[in-house]
Amino acid sequence: MRHLLSTLILSSGFMSCAALAAGDKTGDPYVMGFETYAKEMGGDATYSGYAQEVVKTERKAGYIGPTVHLPKPVKVMDGVYTVVGSLIWHNPSNYGLNNNLTFMIFKDGVFVFNAGPNPAVAAAFHKMIRSYTDKPVKWVAVENSQGHAYLGASYWVDVGVKNLYSHKRANDDFHKGFAHIKEHWSTRVGREITHSARDVSDQFTTFEDKLTVDVGGRETVEVLNFGPGHTPGSTLVYVPSRKLLLTGDLAYNSRMLALFSYTNTLHWVESFDRMMAAMPNDVKVIPGHGAPTDMATIKRDTYDYLTYMQTEVQKIIDRDGVEEDALEIDQSMYQDRPVFEQTHRNNASHIYREMTGGDLGENFE
Repeated sequence: MRHLLSTLILSSGFMSCAALAAGDKTGDPYVMGFETYAKEMGGDATYSGYAQEVVKTERKAGYIGPTVHLPKPVKVMDGVYTVVGSLIWHNPSNYGLNNNLTFMIFKDGVFVFNAGPNPAVAAAFHKMIRSYTDKPVKWVAVENSQGHAYLGASYWVDVGVKNLYSHKRANDDFHKGFAHIKEHWSTRVGREITHSARDVSDQFTTFEDKLTVDVGGRETVEVLNFGPGHTPGSTLVYVPSRKLLLTGDLAYNSRMLALFSYTNTLHWVESFDRMMAAMPNDVKVIPGHGAPTDMATIKRDTYDYLTYMQTEVQKIIDRDGVEEDALEIDQSMYQDRPVFEQTHRNNASHIYREMTGGDLGENFE
């Protein structure tokens, strides 16, 4: 019924002209339709009040809208499951889920890593969790400031999660870039499933290097930062009792790396070194992209790629080469990786500019 009314409201031209003039493309057309109708009826409080009640109901439920269907989670170990996101770009077909969402069941509740790219995915993930355990979700941490990590956070706040964690720099970056990030993901993935996302960065507990969370049963979860890299602010999660590491985008498995204006590959390598030094060799790894694996695999697919490219770019710099020369670096050994064609030339240009002090541009994701 709600979706039928939404369609009727839109087709009847009830979208607020003032909202459109103000550039509001992310509001809920269902709610805005009633607000517009109230104005057309001379400010009828009945319809305006109804719109406010709809907003309250949506907030209480966490999310009301189209149902999205997520891939079946992979069991990593007892009590730990991850939904492996699509290895291509975020788009309507994958609802923006192109990173990994993980839930871990502990004595006192469930710990979620990554809030989801929108409230629709967050709600679907929560429903999935409930099919595995009746324990409540008590903790949510996000890997970085990107939309697929953060935009679902308002859902978790609305359903009562009080303990949310993020690296301070990531939280600040998300807050500053919220309007751009939401608009980008709304455009790329879909407004109907993104419009209710709100900036709840003020609800997060932030940290600089390490934060330890007691999850019951004599187990703890360590929320960690080893330094910048793919993004300036980065959060990892380590469970010592289970030798389980969730790297966020500090590590990829199988998928080609994507570099953005805020990416610093030199720092990325240093942060990766610190992570490897801090972890046991037999640690089980859930990367930011790709299936659960081990340390050797993420080193090969992330660290070794970055150091190879940096070495090749340095050779070009040493012989006074130019950026166009970097585009000719042989990356054919990586050509079978998803999104290779869309990323490898940009990666070469990015690393050349990074190492020569060039302009990396501006980017919000």
